[in-house]
Amino acid sequence: MPTDLIVTQATPAEWDEIVAWTAAEGWNPGHGDAAHFLPSDPAGFFVGRLDGRVVSAVSVVVYSPQYAFLGYYLVHPELRGTGLGLATWNAALPHAAGRVIGLDGVPAQQATYARAGFVPAYRNVRHTGRPRRSGATPDPAALAVAPHHHPAIAAYDRGCFPAARAGFVSRWLDGPGHTARVLLGADGRVRGYGVIRPAHQGHRIGPLFADSPEDAAVLFDALVATLPPGAEVAIDVPDRYPAAAELATDRGLTATSECLRMYTGPAPASRVEAVYGTTTLELG
Repeated sequence: MPTDLIVTQATPAEWDEIVAWTAAEGWNPGHGDAAHFLPSDPAGFFVGRLDGRVVSAVSVVVYSPQYAFLGYYLVHPELRGTGLGLATWNAALPHAAGRVIGLDGVPAQQATYARAGFVPAYRNVRHTGRPRRSGATPDPAALAVAPHHHPAIAAYDRGCFPAARAGFVSRWLDGPGHTARVLLGADGRVRGYGVIRPAHQGHRIGPLFADSPEDAAVLFDALVATLPPGAEVAIDVPDRYPAAAELATDRGLTATSECLRMYTGPAPASRVEAVYGTTTLELG
């Protein structure tokens, strides 16, 4: 185990470097993701340094006294297998003490996470491609999100996610390059919302939360309609509700990779049937 590794909270510039690592690994991060992620829990983003050089990273974002999410578990390719990752992990994990921790594990790391006490819950399957378009005008019920929608959307999001994250939701809805759409019922109640953002390759949809498959399809089509013809789209689809994958494949997307959602305790309660696209694999 390395004894000269120093693990500290990351600076914004250092986290931009980590996001660049994820692009090289094929994670396809969104442009400017770090600016949206870091304020969620500024103390929860860690880097390890050797002789002043950043060599490892992990995030342990605390959402509530009950729930945290782990992501960005990375070591520089030149230094893998040297114990730096485990040392960084051990230094960072106490940040989430006493909480159930979730993560999305790539296949190569799932056995490692299992040994650390993480239990499988379901798969997030990335679907990618150039979505099929009907040619019809997008349903006008899918409204462009305005600031006055934010509180209601954040309340809806809380039902689909294991903790309240109103600040993150507001930043995500309004982020540079992000396009958000919301569906409202006749009574003004939110029936679903979705966000699409530019990524290193194409665009990524997430979240896509909706009350029904029909509502999810309306939101998906409205988001895709904002893109130029031929643009590539990716969406991470939980496999615990078949209608979510059916929507992705019906629109011409193909499963290209997967991660395993795992938790250190009982899976937190959320509306399984409302999640058609995970927000991000880095923050849950």
